[in-house]
Amino acid sequence: MTGTRKHTALPKAQILIEALPWLTRHHGKTVVIKFGGNAMVDEELKAAFAQDVVFLRHAGLKPVVVHGGGPQISRALETHGIVSEFKAGLRVTTEDAMDVVRMVLAGQVQRELVGLLNRHGPLAVGLTGEDAHTLTAVKHQPEIDGELVDIGRVGEITEIDTGAIEALLADGRIPVVSSIARSQDDHHVYNVNADTAAAALAAALGAETLMVLTDVEGLYEDWPNSDEVISRLTASQLEKLLPELSSGMVPKMEGCLHAVRNGVNTARVIDGRVQHSILLEIFTDEGIGTMVAPDEQGES
Repeated sequence: MTGTRKHTALPKAQILIEALPWLTRHHGKTVVIKFGGNAMVDEELKAAFAQDVVFLRHAGLKPVVVHGGGPQISRALETHGIVSEFKAGLRVTTEDAMDVVRMVLAGQVQRELVGLLNRHGPLAVGLTGEDAHTLTAVKHQPEIDGELVDIGRVGEITEIDTGAIEALLADGRIPVVSSIARSQDDHHVYNVNADTAAAALAAALGAETLMVLTDVEGLYEDWPNSDEVISRLTASQLEKLLPELSSGMVPKMEGCLHAVRNGVNTARVIDGRVQHSILLEIFTDEGIGTMVAPDEQGES
């Protein structure tokens, strides 16, 4: 009996010890995690995500979760008979659609995530960017073929007040933030891209790391000709690649670039289809996905 026990227990101890330098390094640090993609709709992945975030909190880190809800919003709009239209990769958000977006993000996606996290204790508190002026935005008008296009209630973040989030973190809670912003210039609200919101919050909070969950393994070296993932690149290297990226990756990688150029130590795009990808990325030597680091001194 003892022999068997030793063989099963020892690898577990080795795994825990491998995490030690990372535990030491990340202790007390804030990490902003953008929750999205498949991890948002698959029940097992959702549960594993919640476990990972709670694990980070108990390991002495301060996780902040930011989420959007593309698939859920599309489904709800369909139910309400509102057609989903996209321009420049962004959802055209009419006043009617905005009511549905707000209802889905704050009333459905956020509630479910808070519930999953709180199975493990009284940890998660949900808020939207409207709460305590966390996110303030003005109308975002993307440029298509040299023309500014009106896409309705889609916002561009102009100001961030991290007070409420910092108070929750100081109290040992896990803030779960829906990507809706208050308007700077009228009494309405804006739908904000969740990748962009997560990056802006990471910078404003002085986070150690921004992690963006995606449905790909990371940034590919030479897609579609190769599925080699670039495991690490600097801000300048990423900037050169941006024009070649697929439209879905652009806000994610622009977010990573914004984060590391504004004081966040590393930004990572990781595969949310892999269970416990967050733990693998933070606590092991073989991080998965693509990590963006600030430029080294002398590099531009």
